[in-house]
Amino acid sequence: MDLDTIRELVLARERADLGAIGESCAVLAGGTFLFSEPQNHLDRLVDITALGWPAFTAGPDGLEIAATCTLAEFASAAPGRELGAPVLREQWPGTRLFAQGCRALLASHKIWRTATVGGNVCLSLPAGAVLAALTALDGVALVWGPDGVDRRVPLREFVLGPGLNVLRPGEVLRSITVPTSSLLAHTSFRKVALAPLGRSGSVVMGRRDPDGRCVVTITAATDRPVVLDFVAAPSDAEIDAVLAEIDPLLWFNDPHGTPDWRRHVTGVLAREVAAELRAPDRKRL
Repeated sequence: MDLDTIRELVLARERADLGAIGESCAVLAGGTFLFSEPQNHLDRLVDITALGWPAFTAGPDGLEIAATCTLAEFASAAPGRELGAPVLREQWPGTRLFAQGCRALLASHKIWRTATVGGNVCLSLPAGAVLAALTALDGVALVWGPDGVDRRVPLREFVLGPGLNVLRPGEVLRSITVPTSSLLAHTSFRKVALAPLGRSGSVVMGRRDPDGRCVVTITAATDRPVVLDFVAAPSDAEIDAVLAEIDPLLWFNDPHGTPDWRRHVTGVLAREVAAELRAPDRKRL
């Protein structure tokens, strides 16, 4: 869609160029949302794709994923040629959630080659499956402030509600870092939708860390990601107990599913995920 209110496009080549971001100015990366509907409140776009951020950077703290990393790059993460090191999926099994999260989106492979990880996270929609995967892996967002001050925000605290997050005016999401413990984790994934190609009605992702700690993350069914922590792989009874404590107002309601249906199918999926977390590890390619 043409955006006929845009009067200026700023190509950011260094951090100082991000100072142009304001109330009537938006960050442009993939642009798949920006160009999908009118943006009458905007008159300027700041394109951050020329900043040259590498899609992935492996470091001592884990794997840093740039906000400008495309979904196609994200889904195929882990081969050594992309990280500059002989890192394979069987060495970082937690990266399986990357591709599974992308496949939970209702998007063509053309969109995958354009849409970005940062865009999916910052849209903060209930069905943000890339956001869900990174939240399930305990990702931490690096946020650049307009005053040059950085801050780090755990993704489990990033989203406040549908389309709402903790970003302040002028702030830019720089990257998300997934810790090594999550990259080494055993994971499980379940999704349900009312239609084969429809928006996800509920997505449940599980993670069992090398130390035995387990996390079950619920998205699509709730207004924002809900993260449930366990000291060990939970039983069905434990799953049912924590689901019963979720605020009834958090269950999402739209044409793709009622709150009661979402609560029910989430329970079914969460019990399946818990069972898989309790099962012995099996080699996965």
